[in-house]
Amino acid sequence: MAGIVLIFDFDSTIIECDSDNWVLDETGLTQKFYQLLPNMPWNPLMDKMMKELHSEGKTIEDIIEILNRTPMHPRIVPAIEAAHSLGCELKIVSDANVFFIETILKHHGVWNCFSEVIANPSHVNEGRLKICPYHDYLKSSHGCNLCPPNMCKGLVIERIQNSLEAAGKKKVIYLGDGSGDFCPSLKLKDGDYLMPRMDFPLCDLVSKNYNNIKAEVHGWRDGKELEHFLLHLINKAIGEGDNINNSTRNVSVIDCKLESIPIDTHQPLPKSLSFPH
Repeated sequence: MAGIVLIFDFDSTIIECDSDNWVLDETGLTQKFYQLLPNMPWNPLMDKMMKELHSEGKTIEDIIEILNRTPMHPRIVPAIEAAHSLGCELKIVSDANVFFIETILKHHGVWNCFSEVIANPSHVNEGRLKICPYHDYLKSSHGCNLCPPNMCKGLVIERIQNSLEAAGKKKVIYLGDGSGDFCPSLKLKDGDYLMPRMDFPLCDLVSKNYNNIKAEVHGWRDGKELEHFLLHLINKAIGEGDNINNSTRNVSVIDCKLESIPIDTHQPLPKSLSFPH
């Protein structure tokens, strides 16, 4: 085993869109969803939309057919398969729901590449999909003002890190795109790698708060670049290559295949963030 754990976000990282929005768009519920969103949190509102689909006669098979058409860059599956074959352990930490994630990954034949999927629980009950929050915020708060109420990915990462130390795993590579991926990025340690998607909220937050990031940062734009940088970092970490310069922590840039983006190293860490999703 390589001693490396890859932690993927799912929406706009493994797939090319938000899975919730994809299903809403394909079922004609987007307008109604956003009309209700100001008065209802995202996670229970998605559960309400699944109940409405069921009442309209939409079946689980209909939802699966929609999920199977979710756009994914053609290099994502080869990247996942290559990382798995190199001995890395793969996990998903996502604010999507388990049913959507499992359906899509099974369709592409890579579900078994992942040792763990940590996301909002979901199950089929009497023919309709039930979606629940990962963290039951109605009973208690997770206490993190950087994360949405139903999931703090930073707490999840801390739990994973504790288990990795016990198992002797040494490095983490975290891939993500959204604001919800910023908190776990702050938990990464020296020697870990962070791969934020360029031109997405996480990359902007990392750029503005670079002094608070301990991991080495490598940006990517699409599935081709994700595959390219990920495999280089894996090979670097297991000693099979050193194709990526190890001086990232000594310069104020996010390394990218196409450009280097200046970092505002004086920008303070925000006290709170807004989460439309």
